[in-house]
Amino acid sequence: MAAFDRITFDRDVMGGRACVRGMRLPVSTIVDLVADGLTAAEIIKEYPVLDAEDIRQALGYAAYLAREEVHTA
Repeated sequence: MAAFDRITFDRDVMGGRACVRGMRLPVSTIVDLVADGLTAAEIIKEYPVLDAEDIRQALGYAAYLAREEVHTA
C-alpha cells in the first residue's frame, strides 16, 4: 500500500472507518465533496481543520482502493 500517513483507522473513531488524521472526518466525506464538484479551497473553507495534503491523500487512498481487482467465474 502506498504511504498514506494522514489516513487513520481507529475503532473508537467513526467505527474504524478511514478518517483524516484521527478526526471524525471520514475519507468518504471528502471524496463525496469532490464528486459533488467542490474544489479543495471550498472544502477547506467548509472544514478549516483540513489542508490540501489531507484532501490529496484522501483522494489517493480512494484511488488505491478502486484498483482492487474483481475476478468473476
